[in-house]
Amino acid sequence: MDHGTVGKAVQAFTLGGLWLLSACSTATPENNKTWEVYGGSKASIRYSSLAQVDTSNVNKLKIAWVYHTGDADTINHSQIQCNPIIVKGILYGVSPTLKVFAADAATGKSIWTFNPRDSNQNKSASDFIMNNCRGVTYWSAGNDKRLFFAAGAILYAIDANTGKPLPSFGKNGKIDLHEGLGPDAKNRYVAVTSPGIIYKELIIMGSRVSEGSDAAPGHIRAYDARSGEQRWIFHTIPGPGEEGYDSWEDPNAWKHIGGANCWSGFSLDEKRGILFAPTGSASFDFYGGRRKGAGLYADCLLALDAGTGRRIWHFQDVHHDVWDKDLPTAPALVTVMHNGKMTDAVAQPTKTGFVFLFDRVTGQPLFPIIETPVPVNTELAGEKLWPTQPIPSLPKPFVRQRFTEADINDGLPDSSYQDIRNKLASYKTGNMFNAPTKQGTVIFPGFDGGAEWGGPAFDPSTGLLYVNANEMPNLLNMVELRQGAREKESLPEAGKRLYLQNCMTCHGPDRKGSGNYPSLLQADKKYNESRFTDLIGTGRRMMPAFKQLTDEERKALASFILQLPPSKDHTRFVAPAAEKDTFRELPYSMTGYNKFLSKEGYPAIKPPWGTLNAIDLNTGEIAWKIPLGTYPELAKKGIITGSENYGGPVVTAGGLVFIAATKDAKFRAFNKRTGQLLWETDLPAPGFATPAVYEVNGRQFIVIACGGGKLHSHSGDSYVAFALRE
Repeated sequence: MDHGTVGKAVQAFTLGGLWLLSACSTATPENNKTWEVYGGSKASIRYSSLAQVDTSNVNKLKIAWVYHTGDADTINHSQIQCNPIIVKGILYGVSPTLKVFAADAATGKSIWTFNPRDSNQNKSASDFIMNNCRGVTYWSAGNDKRLFFAAGAILYAIDANTGKPLPSFGKNGKIDLHEGLGPDAKNRYVAVTSPGIIYKELIIMGSRVSEGSDAAPGHIRAYDARSGEQRWIFHTIPGPGEEGYDSWEDPNAWKHIGGANCWSGFSLDEKRGILFAPTGSASFDFYGGRRKGAGLYADCLLALDAGTGRRIWHFQDVHHDVWDKDLPTAPALVTVMHNGKMTDAVAQPTKTGFVFLFDRVTGQPLFPIIETPVPVNTELAGEKLWPTQPIPSLPKPFVRQRFTEADINDGLPDSSYQDIRNKLASYKTGNMFNAPTKQGTVIFPGFDGGAEWGGPAFDPSTGLLYVNANEMPNLLNMVELRQGAREKESLPEAGKRLYLQNCMTCHGPDRKGSGNYPSLLQADKKYNESRFTDLIGTGRRMMPAFKQLTDEERKALASFILQLPPSKDHTRFVAPAAEKDTFRELPYSMTGYNKFLSKEGYPAIKPPWGTLNAIDLNTGEIAWKIPLGTYPELAKKGIITGSENYGGPVVTAGGLVFIAATKDAKFRAFNKRTGQLLWETDLPAPGFATPAVYEVNGRQFIVIACGGGKLHSHSGDSYVAFALRE
């Protein structure tokens, strides 16, 4: 096994506030001066070997150029989560409304733009689902240079030179990712957030699906990069005769269960032909009474033969997940010093705050993983929790993992502190694997991590893995759903039932919104019945398309949400004539992605609320940890708390870690060895994305998408590139 030349790594520790460094061996860093792949390389380590910008001159960075997409949707809080790629001096990115563009990477000057809405091949409104898109994929063979890009469920192949769809791919330059998932999938929500990955002449794709009981399966597929023909499929929910089928207690579960999808992207060991695919939970996320068992291949890190889709090995990090603990990011393919020798490994960060570290080829853990007993008591009828969960002995967790009275935010006014204290006493808390409950279960780390989709960065010269993390507690409240006859329902009554089944999870029981999801109380000011029922059928951004609902059910939903007066000839709900899939009609739902906040709007737990962490993968120890992000009104008082953050870091040979990710709209650079802040600047909108680092004509650039929108921040339309003065 060729690991390259042995270099030096760094262990960092503190003594009297000073950082001391000691050397140990690790591999020579990659020569990665380009950014032609999402995440910087197929290893997903977000590392650049460029060193023109370093610790001595980073404070001299200036804006080199700004590219405006011109299509920010400020009313609907549009975002740009894209990590752009740069190929031969051209930057390729995605706009808030899913236009793909090419720009000169040295100047930001526009070259071309492709808008899927304008394509004359588009006939279906479902083509226009506006999800967040985190990047594009480049492939070339001779003069054939193409980009693969997904808008909703439609995967396009676009000529990288002209921005035009390539008619030889699929049907007129596109394929519908519903096809090949099974007969029931055509009316289910399917979209793509993270881009696919190239292996030889294959484009390998994951998907985003609904997280409700109506979810499509999340099978992983590979397509011919030239023709669009499907070459292989891996069933993440195995059927009869397939390995993993017996991990579901109900032998027919595979016919109904959805999810277990790879939405967060892939990593690829190209030399060995091993694809690494992290999967999410099975659906419905928070009640597993209809999907009893460990549930393969949900919540798994899969190692697949990239050429055939055959399983090589897998590891399930959460058994029978009822907490929405999807693996949130593609793993980093790293080389570490282990037991005195260099070992090619795969490092998988999680929402729970663990990093699981495995031998890349065999799947054997580098540090012991212990199946640990967890609470199994549940009040939800039909539920059956798994009795153990895998806990790694090392690396050490990079976030706190429990919330007790001792952890209450002591910076709150006394009345607010007591309010939090009383509420906490009424909730189930103290173990991150406590069962969902009706009275409320504290989810900590929260629904958005721990680690999240921005992904980690890895420095081959030090063995340090950099992970930004959220430490925001959430509350999970379950409610029973009304069952029984529906033939006597009024239209608004049916609408309320359908709302509780399909919409409450995101918008709350009172339609006031929850988490990042908006209130629907003023929906009648924006939509009439026709526009609203169209929206239910097509979806938009984070909202899935509810294609499984009949026209009558959509009218009922509109009647309830828009508070429409019943028409004289249409007051009663007419139940669908076709038999419903009762397997998917669950007895429970949840009341929304609610944060556990004080009256003042601050997290109920003590700071830090967001962090940047350096983890030594050679030893499993935390090298350093700092708050990331600010609440401006607290920062003015000298209180640095950290904040929620979305989008990841990059690390460079120049000794720097660059990251935006925070609502305060700052872009920052830290000393990669110590965590010392060396530079920060204001962005035109928050950069909820991962930067890209590249070189053109001998000049190093760092570019970040500034789309904002998340966390109720203002939306932006710009990509901003920084460089030293020429």
